[in-house]
Order: sequence, then structure tokens, then C-alpha cells
Amino acid sequence: MSALFRHAFVLIACLVLSCFAQAEAQPETKVNALAVVKHYADLGHAIYSDAESSARQLQIQIDAFLQAPDQKGLIAAQKAWQTARIPYQQSEAFRFGNPVVDDWEHQLNSWPLDEGLIDYVAEDYFAALGNIGGDLNIIANARINLGGEIIDASTINAELLRGLHELGGSAANVATGYHAIEFLLWGQDLNGHELGAGERPYTDYSQGAQCTHGNCDRRAAYLRTAVSILVEDLSYMSKQWAPNQAGNYRSQLLALNNQIVLARIFNGMGSLSLGELGGERIKVSLEANSTEDEHDCFSDNTHWSHYYNGLGIENVYLGRYQRLNGDILRGPSLSDLVRQANPDIDKKTRQALSATMASLKVLSDTAEAKEKPMKFDMLIAEGNQRGEDILSAILKDLVAQTRAFEAAAAAINIDPTATGL
Repeated sequence: MSALFRHAFVLIACLVLSCFAQAEAQPETKVNALAVVKHYADLGHAIYSDAESSARQLQIQIDAFLQAPDQKGLIAAQKAWQTARIPYQQSEAFRFGNPVVDDWEHQLNSWPLDEGLIDYVAEDYFAALGNIGGDLNIIANARINLGGEIIDASTINAELLRGLHELGGSAANVATGYHAIEFLLWGQDLNGHELGAGERPYTDYSQGAQCTHGNCDRRAAYLRTAVSILVEDLSYMSKQWAPNQAGNYRSQLLALNNQIVLARIFNGMGSLSLGELGGERIKVSLEANSTEDEHDCFSDNTHWSHYYNGLGIENVYLGRYQRLNGDILRGPSLSDLVRQANPDIDKKTRQALSATMASLKVLSDTAEAKEKPMKFDMLIAEGNQRGEDILSAILKDLVAQTRAFEAAAAAINIDPTATGL
């Protein structure tokens, strides 16, 4: 077991890895650690700024939909949610080493969730064992009884939802964030391992006699509040990475020893690769054949979330990021530092990253195929050999990628566990 991944696990894979070189422009001048650290902070600001701006677009679409609910407006809001996931999922490469992110991310990307906390669910729905909030249904209840304690939920606002988030210390009680909004836009996916996402009717937000499933006014208030909280949270994080702002996280990061920051960068890439993406998001779902453990389980957007997690990791190593407007941000990178110390190790690391992205593209291509698409929840079905092969290939590449990071860190004398935390 490597030192880099204290919470990782041993993955079994049997496919042969096929690597190919990645065509990257080679810098003409040498870079130093400080330049890499500064550009890493620039990448963070760009990614979180894009996450914020895309969340604001989501808010605009939701507001328009709620003013005059119809199917077209619901689909537009759903597409805006999917677009908002693109930068956010890439930003997760900044987790696992930056405390400002690690202490905050649970507010907006916690999963899996007990959706019965928020709204109506199917009769055969089961909440997490022992979760007192699993069937509270905030939308349907203006007064919430928690073992005799009465919570006034007559007004759905940010204070109420933030207070109920992770109620009772349970991570399944997700009241805010991307997945709460996803559930409110799609509803439960009742298709199991068959093709199809959640099918919430737009009339769940209609007022008056056309309202379905009751409490449409409170459901609209919940959705409007949840997206407002998301924008607020992302605005906070964008400012933490902004340049020339005294006292923000970026200024604190740049004041650290460069060796510590480089360790945090390696730790983040490795932990997202193997512990989170490979372990929590793929291996657990595959072994349990559980749609409840699918990351974007209401929308069937999981293949894209995984793809952009992989791209975010590659971005950080290569020091590049393509913004939502198409602009490409590029600068001094870990790859530059490693290549200066050991070109062969840098080449192998880039090859490992390319192999992972190729495997993740197979996943997204399979899910988006025009004929017989196979979404993530179908791939993890028991007995689906094709799904097991696709996901096992990704796991194998994530393992190889993680080991490549260890070698790359060693090449520049960085201990990824020496994060100063």
C-alpha cells in the first residue's frame, strides 16, 4: 500500500494497459516551484469562477422555469444543471489537501442522499438505516417533529435548509447542493438498471389546480432557495482563490513553503484518482450493483461527472484548463518540474493520464451512444460483463495513474503526505 493513498484500497484488474504519448507543447524555459504554485492558484480561481458563473446561469434558468412552469423550461433548467457540473467536477482535483475546499465541499456535493428528507418518494423507498431525517419531507411539512423537538419549516429559506443539511450528523441528509437540486429537477430514477432517468413532471411546480403531488409553492421555494445557496457557496470559493485579496486562502497558500504546496497538489490528485473516483464512486457502485451509490443518480449524468473528475486531475498535472468560454489557461506545471528532473518519469505520468482519459471516454461514449446507450446505472448491473469490463479498465488506469504520481513526486523530492495539515 502506498503512502500517498492512506484511504485507498487494492484494486484488482486484469486488462492490459495501452498507453500512448500525449502531445503537449514543451516549454522553452525552465520553471521553478514557486511559478508552479502560483499557476496552480490561477487554475483554482479560473475553475471556481466558471463553477460560479455556470451556477448563476442555472439560477437564471430555474427562475424562468418557476415563473411559468412548462416542459421546455424544465428541460432548459436540467441542461443548465448538467453544464454547471462541468467545471465543478474538474474543481474536485483541488480537494484533499486544501482545507478551505475540504471544509466546504460537503455543502454542495454530498451524496448519496436520502431524498425523502426533501420531497415525496415512491412507496418502496428506503432511507439509510437509522436515519431520522430520511422521510421528513421538508416540502410537505411546515412543522418538522424531531423526537419531540418542533422545527418551524413554514418558510423555506437559506437558514432553514442550511440548518437541516446533514441533520443529526448524517451525511445522507443532504438538504443543499448540486444533488438536492438534481433531485428537485429530475425526481427519483425509478428505472433501476434499465434505461431512463428521473421523470419529475413540470407540473410539480405548477400553481393552482394543475399542481401535482401537492405543495408546489413550497417545492418552488425549495428549488429557488437551493440554487441561491449554491451560487452563494461558489461565490465564496471563487473569492478564496482570487488574486490580490488579502487574507483569502490563495494568499495563505502562497505564503507556505513551496514543498508543502506541491505535496498538497500531489495528494489531491492521488486521493481523487483512487480513493474518491476509483473507490467511492466506481468500485463501491460496481461491487454493490447499487444504483443508490451512483453519483448523479437522478439525472443519469454520472458518466460525465466521472469524465470531468479525470480531466480535472489531468489539468492540474499539466497546468492547463479550458474555460467554459473556450479560452485555454496554460502555465508552469508539475509536468514541467518533473520533466526537468526526470523526463522519462514525466513521460510515463502523462501517458498514464492519457490512458485514464481514454478509458473515461469509453464510458461517456457508451452512455451517450445513439443506439442502445448504456448509462452508469446499467453498467453496474449484476451480470453486465460489458459494464464490468469498462469500469474495471478505468479502475486499472486509475491505479496506474496514482502510482505514476508517486514516482513523479519522488522525482522532485516531494513527499505527498507532508502537507502540513
